[in-house]
Amino acid sequence: MQSSQLDYFPILMQALLAIGFVAGTIAISGKLGPKRSSKVKDANFECGIESLGNARIPFSVKYFLVAILFVLFDVEVIFLYPWAINFKELGMEGMIKMVIFMFLLLVGFFYIIKKKALEWE
Repeated sequence: MQSSQLDYFPILMQALLAIGFVAGTIAISGKLGPKRSSKVKDANFECGIESLGNARIPFSVKYFLVAILFVLFDVEVIFLYPWAINFKELGMEGMIKMVIFMFLLLVGFFYIIKKKALEWE
């Protein structure tokens, strides 16, 4: 099965069209949009709360730890979809492999619960 560079032309055209549409929309909205600025409009505003102090305050490491653990377990759940779709074709071997995968997932989950990684102080 040979492929030539001509086979990739539709993909290139679609990418150029998407990039051109985004760039054109940004350029046109910048030219046609209103340009009124005032002291009130240019002031910092965050969810209805006046901003006070420095914006560079450090975050707790717990915040990032919970975020990373969420992404980790979320990605592991994504691995269940191909297994669920091909469940019958994989047979007993696929079932055993998935049981091992789920066991390791639960071991990791109980480990982070034991270490109290998800508890806020």
